[in-house]
Amino acid sequence: MNKNELINAVAEKSQLSKVNAKKAVDAFVEVVTEALKGGDKVALVGFGTFAVAERAERNGINPANKAPIKIAAKKVAKFKAGIELDKAVN
Repeated sequence: MNKNELINAVAEKSQLSKVNAKKAVDAFVEVVTEALKGGDKVALVGFGTFAVAERAERNGINPANKAPIKIAAKKVAKFKAGIELDKAVN
């Protein structure tokens, strides 16, 4: 499902216009992004948790020439599914 399909599904489920559904989806993405940038986590009970994790510097291999390289440390966004979502998928 891409963003447009998500907007259409939200509009249908919530009986909102597509314009308002797009605003809601965009606002959700913006709020989650800002929270993660600020170091917070976003927990939606039953659905899951969005959080930021630190990835340490590590050694890797350049696939083009097989030379060893250092991969820099960085922060990554992670999502952990909640129990209800996990049960619904399985």
